[in-house]
Amino acid sequence: MCTQTTQAYAVTGMTCAHCAHAVSTELVALAGVTDVNVDLVAGGTSTVTVTSQQPLDHAQVATALDEAGDYQLAGR
Repeated sequence: MCTQTTQAYAVTGMTCAHCAHAVSTELVALAGVTDVNVDLVAGGTSTVTVTSQQPLDHAQVATALDEAGDYQLAGR
């Protein structure tokens, strides 16, 4: 049986649907990630919810956000 975990991340720097798509594309490419949902708050702090087979390391998420563009985990 495969168990999944869901983690929500506060992300800054996203301003539009293109940003949300770029972030989703980078995160879903991480090993074990099965779903990414972005609750976009343009110019504010968006919530990115990631479902994966195992918990992700914050460094992995931060690197993926950097690859996607000028996006960062809030409070880091």
